[in-house]
Amino acid sequence: MEDKSVEFKNLCSREYFGHKRKVHSVAWNCTGTKLASGSIDHTARVWNIEPHSHGKVKDIELKGHTDCVDQLCWDPKQPDVVATCSGDKTVRLWDTRSGKCAQSVELSGENINIAYKHDGTNMAVGNRDDELTILDVRKLKTVHKHKFSYEINEIAWNKAGDRFFITTGNGTIEVFDYPSLKLRHNLIAHTAGCYCISVDPSGRYFAVGSADSLVSLWDVKEMLCIRTLTKMEWPVRTVGFNHTGEFIASASEDPFVDIANVETGRSVYQIPTKAPMNSVEWNPKYNLLAYAGDDKNKYQTDEGVFRIFGFESTS
Repeated sequence: MEDKSVEFKNLCSREYFGHKRKVHSVAWNCTGTKLASGSIDHTARVWNIEPHSHGKVKDIELKGHTDCVDQLCWDPKQPDVVATCSGDKTVRLWDTRSGKCAQSVELSGENINIAYKHDGTNMAVGNRDDELTILDVRKLKTVHKHKFSYEINEIAWNKAGDRFFITTGNGTIEVFDYPSLKLRHNLIAHTAGCYCISVDPSGRYFAVGSADSLVSLWDVKEMLCIRTLTKMEWPVRTVGFNHTGEFIASASEDPFVDIANVETGRSVYQIPTKAPMNSVEWNPKYNLLAYAGDDKNKYQTDEGVFRIFGFESTS
């Protein structure tokens, strides 16, 4: 059997400093040329990443939020538009060429989760009060709003855009038809809360990370769990598929980011970390994995760093 770990063995991570406080979210644009980072320092930053270059990286600061930038995501069709959601109740769309906020909308609570529909027409936002808002992106107007009586966490659309997923604190994944938002399945997935979700780029699978320390892998067509990844010992905070759908990264308070083979469920590589992780995301074109967490310096203050793994070692 082919050894999949070979792909990652001689690769290294690079560090990116710029934020004053810890980084909560990292995301790549659709062309894989820019990475955005959102921080509790109230800012987002956008970095121009050249996969094969060793030069200094240019970055631009996106300023305007008055509370932490909890999550961000890029417009799936426009490589220069990124959306941020913040504890200041606003969602902002930014033009990353100028660094200016192009549009902003104030919602009803502290926003913590955000996701785009794959055609770029709609955006979903979840807040701390377990309220879901779906926005029409063109006008940045609310088209749907619903308050849940239980904890809701990360949200996502399937690739085709006709299903919408919500992870819940009850250990379930709620699957709705879209746009009708009729509940289609209530999948009993985990023995503790489901925190995070990622849809594989080929559209075959989705993965869910849970407080029970497991990652479950689901077949989108059948809505069945096909395997479980068991490397973590702590609640899984973040999961992500690579661009081919062959690998999945997951992270938690464990001292590593795990990379597993999707077909076998086996761990093929672990990137050592020094702090609990908040966000992992693979580049949409290359095996470059951005990851960010609660890293502290020797004075025990936030380092404000994120890293990208997958560069050829220069030594």
